[in-house]
Amino acid sequence: MNIFGMTDVGEVRSENQDSYTVRHLREHVAVAVVCDGMGGARAGNVASAVAVETFAAAVEELCREAVPQGERDCAQVLRNACLHANTQVHQLSRSEEQYYGMGTTLVAALLVDQDAYVINVGDSRCYHIHDNAIHQVTNDHSLVQLLVSRGEISQEEARNHPKKNLITRALGVDREVLADCYHVVLQAGDALLLCSDGLSNVLADEALLQLALEPLPLEERCRSMMRMTLEQGAPDNVTIVMAQL
Repeated sequence: MNIFGMTDVGEVRSENQDSYTVRHLREHVAVAVVCDGMGGARAGNVASAVAVETFAAAVEELCREAVPQGERDCAQVLRNACLHANTQVHQLSRSEEQYYGMGTTLVAALLVDQDAYVINVGDSRCYHIHDNAIHQVTNDHSLVQLLVSRGEISQEEARNHPKKNLITRALGVDREVLADCYHVVLQAGDALLLCSDGLSNVLADEALLQLALEPLPLEERCRSMMRMTLEQGAPDNVTIVMAQL
């Protein structure tokens, strides 16, 4: 499994509130996490950084003795790690006034051989690139996604909706958090893309697919995605993690 990640402050923001990590836990086992913080410059930075570190460390600890097998066990590992991260961010938000109300999105993947187990809270996304097509694995926890689901607006209208940045779930805001889990079976050549909305709000799925399929090393494809996003104005922080079997 080849994995590469990168983040950029973008062309407008002065602070980068995104955080990410990639950890190889053992042969053919890895975890990747992307978080997009909120709650003011300092608080957003702290929320995303704490969530990424706590989540990844929890997955690593839970996989220390034995790699979980099967969808149920792997989903439980991800949910437990998410619970740990939520607790850490929530407690920290109550410890100092400057952190009050902070939170973060989270999207993560536990990669075990050819299986990808994915969890998300908020609107950071996971995409699966397979057979020259791109599929959004995760479901955004956002106001515009609710409107799309109800048939009140189209997907195209959602891209330019004035309230597209309003999320309906965030990690760390409350004592408990509800996360969604998914299972993706990867085939040779498939790729998994994790990103903050700084990427997905700027580049359409078709553009992401085209760049993901370029006959270039994985790192160069990620850098091409970042470069195109920056060229198009990048109004938000941008984080990209891509893994390919």
